[in-house]
This record gives sequence, structure tokens and C-alpha cells, in this order.
Amino acid sequence: MTTPSGRRPKHLASSPFKPAVEPVVEVFEVGDRVTHDIYGLGQVTHVDSAAVTADFGSKTVRIAHPYPKLHHL
Repeated sequence: MTTPSGRRPKHLASSPFKPAVEPVVEVFEVGDRVTHDIYGLGQVTHVDSAAVTADFGSKTVRIAHPYPKLHHL
């Protein structure tokens, strides 16, 4: 649930529910070695605000934010 401004409401200490976990946003830089669950080992060749481009040897792939299945080595 979000408010009209797009923010989540404040978690109350008396609430029986656990607070929402903040997602960890990975930051990639050009030259970073990465691994992808489908494409394997690669290296970041380009970074912009919406996606990361990585060279996996036989294929160059642009992966959009939040970078599913892409991890730092």
C-alpha cells in the first residue's frame, strides 16, 4: 500500500506486522565483472539511469533496472 505521493506509510511499533523490507539497489560501474543466471560471466560496458549493458563474450545484453539475475563478482 502506498500513499497518493507514492511513499509507504510509516510503520507503527505497535503493529503486529513486520515492516516492509527495503530493496537493495545494486550499483554497477563500467568495467565491473558480473554474472548472470542465463548468460554467465561478463563485464559491464555501459551504464545509464535505466539499464546496464554487459558483454558476455558471445552476446552483448542490455539489462533494465532492477537488474534481475545480474550479480557482482
